[in-house]
Amino acid sequence: MAAKKYNAGVKEYRHTYWTPEYTPLDTDLLACFKIVPQPGVDREEAAAAVAAESSTGTWTTVWTDLLTDMDYYKGRSYRIEDVPGDDTAFYAFIAYPIDLFESGSVVNVFTSLVGNVFGFKAVRSLRLEDVRFPIAFVKTCGGPPVGIQVERDMLNKYGRPLLGCTIKPKLGLSAKNYGRAVYECLRGGLDFTKDDENVNSQPFMNWKHRFDFVMEAIHKAEAETGERKGHYLNVTAPCSEEMMRRAEYAKEIGAPIVMHDYITGGFSANTALANFCRENGILLHIHRAMHAVLDRNPHHGIHFRVLTKILRLSGGDQLHTGTVVGKLEGDRAATLGWIDLLRESFIPEDRSRGLFFDQDWGSMPGAFAVASGGIHVWHMPALVNIFGDDSVLQFGGGTLGHPWGNAAGAAANRVALEACIQARNEGREVEKEGKDILTGAAKHSPELRIAMETWKEIKFEFDTVDKLDVVNR
Repeated sequence: MAAKKYNAGVKEYRHTYWTPEYTPLDTDLLACFKIVPQPGVDREEAAAAVAAESSTGTWTTVWTDLLTDMDYYKGRSYRIEDVPGDDTAFYAFIAYPIDLFESGSVVNVFTSLVGNVFGFKAVRSLRLEDVRFPIAFVKTCGGPPVGIQVERDMLNKYGRPLLGCTIKPKLGLSAKNYGRAVYECLRGGLDFTKDDENVNSQPFMNWKHRFDFVMEAIHKAEAETGERKGHYLNVTAPCSEEMMRRAEYAKEIGAPIVMHDYITGGFSANTALANFCRENGILLHIHRAMHAVLDRNPHHGIHFRVLTKILRLSGGDQLHTGTVVGKLEGDRAATLGWIDLLRESFIPEDRSRGLFFDQDWGSMPGAFAVASGGIHVWHMPALVNIFGDDSVLQFGGGTLGHPWGNAAGAAANRVALEACIQARNEGREVEKEGKDILTGAAKHSPELRIAMETWKEIKFEFDTVDKLDVVNR
């Protein structure tokens, strides 16, 4: 009997929160959810329940509803669409008044949109596919501390993607040996090297020792090459106070860039760090560790395009976005969609790339897309074509795995990149002619020739799990 009464309560949501006649306002925050309802719960009921539970609703009528303007504050489910190729699910579009959210707080937005509602029994599964942040909310957020153009100005690097490398093995090296690896990569031709996501302050390498040896390596490589160099010093820590202490020390020793794991470290901590970097002229590199826990299941969680938007609002100058061609998950069309969300000022709705809404960022600067994960020189033509100039192409094993060592691996990557950029600027189809471009460059670079021989058979050709729904038609 209790279960029947509760189901009747779910039906009550439909009268208040299902409003197909509603036209969203420019100031509304819009969300698209993919919903699989429980048996016996129709689409309108489920959509209304999600709108209610993520805004002002509760399971019964309460007298305190009369003390406020519920019609103003409630979320409204205003449209339902079929999911192409999936008759178990549907899209529900919900509009939220902007006054439901604290200014400049992505934490508050997520607490509402993906809070208790994801445990709501009336829906079998739920996924937040996209969010339209109104420009009125965007203007309250700090965004990237520096942005693409100022980062290029600080580094004096133009007209090409930047090159990076994650130091391997990611765990176990002493601070001094870690610094040696950094120096070899930077002197070989890379712009950046990087702490991996789980390099914090372990017994084998205290964070302060690593920072000191890395800065020594940067200064030495800069003196030898005449180029600006950097290393992503991971300041992610057990608490935000310790994170800020590490960021302060990085500033003291002159580090040009620090790094944060923004999902495991937390959105509140990330915003605080972004504010610090903005005030002190320090670049902020963002790793997306734990994202696939949230975004890989096609029916449950939060799509990465939403996590991309949240990061741009919270603050970061570089964000890992997947590679399409490497070892990590990433549908090509969807990846191009969230790369644009990260870098462009206005991105129109485009269902072929998974974009459900127009997104206007106003004057908020963009951030570099970082391609990282199982890539090597043979991938360079595709990476240049997919990611364009405003990106960081990051080769870990694809640098450190070179038979002649780190410096040779870095040199191979730099030659391959510059050959692809020159070919592109000459009007050649880089991805289609990639083999010829690399082979021609290798005639003058033994480091590239050996790299091509080493990795010619290495591929990661697995099926993508989270495909765009449009491809399932």
